[in-house]
Formats: sequence, structure tokens, C-alpha cells
Amino acid sequence: MLTKKQKKINFPDIQQNLSSLLWISLAICFVVGMVIQPKIVYEGSLSGLKAWWNIVFPSLLPFFIASEILMKLGLVRFMGVLLEPVMRPLFNVPGTGAFVMVIGFTSGFPIGSMVTAKLRQQKLCTRLEAERLMSFTNNSSPLFMLTAVAVGMFGRPDLGVVIAGSHYLANLLLGLVLRFYGRQDSERTIHNSQVPWSFRQALRILLHNAKESPPLGQLLGEAVASSVSKLLNIGGFIILFAVIIRLLKEIGVIHLISTFLSTILLPLGFSPDVVTAISSGFFEMTIGTKLASEANAPELQRLMAVGIILGWSGLSIHAQVASMIAQTDIRMRLFMITRVAHAVLAGFFTWLFYKPIASSLTLPVMTPVTKMLGYSPLSIITGSLCLMGASFLLLIFVGLTIQLCLRIHKIFSHL
Repeated sequence: MLTKKQKKINFPDIQQNLSSLLWISLAICFVVGMVIQPKIVYEGSLSGLKAWWNIVFPSLLPFFIASEILMKLGLVRFMGVLLEPVMRPLFNVPGTGAFVMVIGFTSGFPIGSMVTAKLRQQKLCTRLEAERLMSFTNNSSPLFMLTAVAVGMFGRPDLGVVIAGSHYLANLLLGLVLRFYGRQDSERTIHNSQVPWSFRQALRILLHNAKESPPLGQLLGEAVASSVSKLLNIGGFIILFAVIIRLLKEIGVIHLISTFLSTILLPLGFSPDVVTAISSGFFEMTIGTKLASEANAPELQRLMAVGIILGWSGLSIHAQVASMIAQTDIRMRLFMITRVAHAVLAGFFTWLFYKPIASSLTLPVMTPVTKMLGYSPLSIITGSLCLMGASFLLLIFVGLTIQLCLRIHKIFSHL
């Protein structure tokens, strides 16, 4: 006879079992789909492989290597001590978050989550701080937005200003709003000991870490090996989701999602072709943006669709981010919610900034920069690396200025 304790239903176990059954069922359906439609699977794999090799691999590899080297040389801890007075009031994250922000805004998905996970593993931020940081430092690559989308898909280099500007501005705004998320962080009081905010202390930490780092040859070898390994992992996700999208399109799931989105977007004036593109972008942003650029719709609608797709970033990117933080206690919930908000804000800013005539585009201050860089992948990568270095120097300068102001204020307060 069962006791009361044995009769008690364990709901977490039931949910876990149901979740396992769901994933097993989906995996079986995927295998069956591959057997039934081998041609579609091959075409999807090939398109995913081309996207990874031609766009993702060359654009992300330099930044993965650079971030690995800079972290091992101690730049993260140096910036953490120096930039705490900058990052804490603005984004409610530690000074080490400045490193993640610079890397994330000058490279592309999912490097922001990768660096955030490393900070969490090294206990340089709390779980809530890591969730905030990851949610606004994951951006689309400037190489992808300025070259692949603006030039390759739209044939309008000047539109890169609107696409990238809307994307980055929306994420920065989210970062400012997210400072209020989880303000009562019990871990912070334990985690963040009172570190003196001084350039001398920051420099001492930097020099100590540089001495402790492995020899240059070993450092480069480890950075390259780790970066290539992560990019192979990302390539697997891109190819997998390229195949999934082809199969879902074949069985009509994309059409069902389009029908659902049509009830929201068609009353707002969006073309049915644009809705179809957004439905594909729900899974993979590269395919979605390509369909959006080719849609039979006004240019503004196509650009807004691109902004929405890049803001949401696609389930493929979400899976990559989840794989990067798998070894930590960082949760995905906030990241998923902010992707929806990013999509809405990016679409709105695109509508706000867009003008039909290229010469009247908003954000004209950025136009000379994009013209100077050119639009070849090599020039964009070089420009992004230079921008990353300039951003590091600018933030360090801001940190030093704040340190000097605090020192002057302290001197005058004792007089």
C-alpha cells in the first residue's frame, strides 16, 4: 500500500519527463524528415555551410582570438577596477562589463555571451549582472550589417548607417533600462569586495596578470585553438538550423507562423512577403534578412523587417548563446525577453531614421566613416578591430578622468 509521501505527485519530475519526451519526439521527427527529404537536407546544409564560411568565420575569428588574448593578459581585471565608476551608474554592471560591451559591439553574435560566461566562471560578476550584461552586449556583426545586408542584399551602402545605427541604439537603450532589473542582488554584497578605484591599483593588477600569463607562443596557440573550436561549434548550429528551416518550410510550419504574425503585422500595413521573411528570420536571421531584402514591398518595410529580424536574432543565435553559457548558472529567460524588446525598438528606430533619399539619412556623422572604410569584408574587419582598440582607449581615458576628478574632490574636501 502506498504511503502519503509516495502518493504525492512530484511536479518537477513530471515536467522534466515531459520535456525529455518532447525533445526525443522532435529528434525522431527531424531524422524522419532527413530520410524522406534528403535533397532538401543537402541544400539546407550547403547554404548553412556557405553562410558560415563566407560570413561568420572570417568576421568573428579575429575577435575571438583578440578577446582570448586580452583576457589572459589581464585587461579585463584592469578595466574592471578602472571603469567601475562608469559602468555601475550607467548599466549597473561591474567595470569588467566594459570589456564585454566593447567586444560585443564591435564584433557580433555570440561573442558577447562567450566573454560574459568567462567573467562569470572567474567570479568577476554575479549571476544577475551576467544576465544583464549578456542581454545588451550581443549584437549583429558590423561586417554582416554594413557589407552583407546593406551592400550585398540591398545594393545601398548608405543604408548600413540606418541598419547598424538602429540596431546598436536599441541595445544601448535596453542596457540603460536593464540597470533596474534585479537591483536587490544578494550575491553582489558577497561578490563585490570594496576594491579601491585607482589607476595605480588597476595597473598593478594588469602587470601582475601579464607576468602570470603563459609565453607569447603558447598564448597565441591556445587562443587560436580555442577560437576555431568555438567557431566550429557555431558553424554546426548554423548548418543545423538551415536544414531545420528548409524542412519546416516544406511541411508548412513557416506558413503557419506567417499566418499568426499576419494577424499582428498586416493591420500595421506590412506586406505579406515581409511577414514571410520575418517568419523565416524567427529561426535564422541570415535567411530571414535575405528574404526581407528580396520581398515585394516598399524599401522602408523591408528595412524595418531587417531591423526586427536582427533584433530578435533568430533561434539559431539563441541556441549558440545557450551553448556558450551552458557551463555557468546564467539563465536564458532575460535574454529571450530582451530580444523581443530589441526587435520592436530596432524596427521603430529604423522607421524613425529612414529617409528615401540617401543624402537626407539621419546619423550623418557616421557616413564619412563608412565611406572611408569601404565595404569589403577585410576593410570592415580592420575597421572594427581599430574601433575596438579606440573604444578601449576611450573608456580607459574616461576612467582615468573620473579617477582624477575623485582625487581632486577628495583633496578639496579635506581643506
